[in-house]
Amino acid sequence: MNTMLVRVLASVCLAGALGLTTTPASAQSDAVKEKPRIYTYVSNWVLPRGKWADMEKNNASSQKVIDAAIANGTIFAAGNGEALIHTEHGATHWGWWCATSIAGVLNVLDEFYKNGSATNATFASATAHWDNLYVSRFYNYKSGPLKNGYDHASYYKLKADAPSDAVATLSKALFVPFFDKLMDEGAVTAYQIAEESIHTQDPNGFFIFYLTPDAAGLDKVNAALRAQFAKDPLGGPAFSSMVDYTPHRDDLARSSAIFK
Repeated sequence: MNTMLVRVLASVCLAGALGLTTTPASAQSDAVKEKPRIYTYVSNWVLPRGKWADMEKNNASSQKVIDAAIANGTIFAAGNGEALIHTEHGATHWGWWCATSIAGVLNVLDEFYKNGSATNATFASATAHWDNLYVSRFYNYKSGPLKNGYDHASYYKLKADAPSDAVATLSKALFVPFFDKLMDEGAVTAYQIAEESIHTQDPNGFFIFYLTPDAAGLDKVNAALRAQFAKDPLGGPAFSSMVDYTPHRDDLARSSAIFK
C-alpha cells in the first residue's frame, strides 16, 4: 500500500472528526469490532534464479500438508508468493498459513519438518531465510481458492508518542471500512492489519496485507484512493500524527492462496 493511501484515509478520519461526513467518525468506529485473533506464519526465502522453477514444484508437493490441515481445521488459510518487485536484500519467495491459534500454525510447521520438506534441496539452496509470526484482530477474506492473484504488503512504524491503541483506532476508522468496500466490489479478496506476535522488528511497527484476484484489482484500489482523495483533499494530519513514514516499505508479489 502506498503513502497516498494512508494520507487519503487519514483525511477521511479528519473530515469525520470535523463533522464533514454524514456519519460521525465515532459511529463509524463503533460499527467496526475487533475480531477473534488470527495468527499468520510467513516463511521467507531468497533463492537463486536457477531455483525458481524448483520452488514451484516444491509448492505443489507441500499442498498435501496444507489441504489436510485445512480439512481438519488446524488452519483456515494458506498461500505462497513470488516477488515481482525485487530488491537487493528482499525475499524472492514466501509461503504462509493462518490459524486461530499459535498452536495451529506451529503444528503445520511441525508437519513440514516431519516429512522433510522444510529442509529439502530447494530450501537448502537459499542464500537467506527468515520467518515471521503475525497476529491480527482486523481482517476479512472470501472463502475459496485464489490463483495467480496479487499480494500487496506494507510496513509502517508508529511514532514513539502514538497512543497504545493506535493500530486499533486506525483500523476501525480507516482501514476496515476502506477494504471492506473494496471486497464488496470484488477488487480485494482478503486483507489484514497485523502486528508481529513474535517481535523480530521494531515493536512499534504494523503491517497492511491485501490480496487482489488480478492485476486489475490493484488498479481498482488505486482508483478508490484517487476518488477518495478528490472528495477529501485535506491531507493526512491524523495519520501523520501517529506514523513515522521514514521506514515505510512495500512489497508486491504474484500469489496463490486458499481460504476455508
